[in-house]
Parts: sequence; structure tokens; C-alpha cells
Amino acid sequence: MNDALSNVQLAGFRDVDSSSMDVLRKVISTHSKRLSELAKKIDAIHITLKPIHEREKSEKYEVHAKIIDNGKAYVSKATDRSLFTAVDDALKKLVNELD
Repeated sequence: MNDALSNVQLAGFRDVDSSSMDVLRKVISTHSKRLSELAKKIDAIHITLKPIHEREKSEKYEVHAKIIDNGKAYVSKATDRSLFTAVDDALKKLVNELD
């Protein structure tokens, strides 16, 4: 695992297929690099996936992201039909909070 992802903790991603996880790792890596630039001292980045409305072809994903920077917690949440968009939006909100 590269250094941008070393302090990222994922929860709820067990059922995500490997090709989707590859895309998610790139999305998370990009945002975690930016968060590392903005933050004073990142202790951890937590990303939790909560699938909601699990009907065929109409799944919705709720993603909770939390960063602990120098002891202060920042949290965000995003919901979308696309897992990638939900993760991207949740992390963008954290970037905006630190920016």
C-alpha cells in the first residue's frame, strides 16, 4: 500500500468487487494526498460505507468520512447511487473543510 493510503481505514467495503476497489483506491489516494497537504497532522482517515435501498439496479450508497487532524475531528457524509461518486463527494467535503 502506498503512503497516501497508509493511514486510511475502510469499513463496510467487504462486499465491493476488486475492480471497483481498484478505482476507489485511486479516488481515495488522490484525496488523501490533498488532505495530507492541507492538514497539520493526520492521525487517521476513516471511510465507512453503508449500503441503503439495496434493490437490484437502484442501490444507494451512504459514505461517512472522518479525518482526525492534530486531534480535531472533521466529518462528512454523502449519499449517491454511484459508490464512486459517494466516496468522492464525502472526501471532497473534507478537503473543503480543511481548505
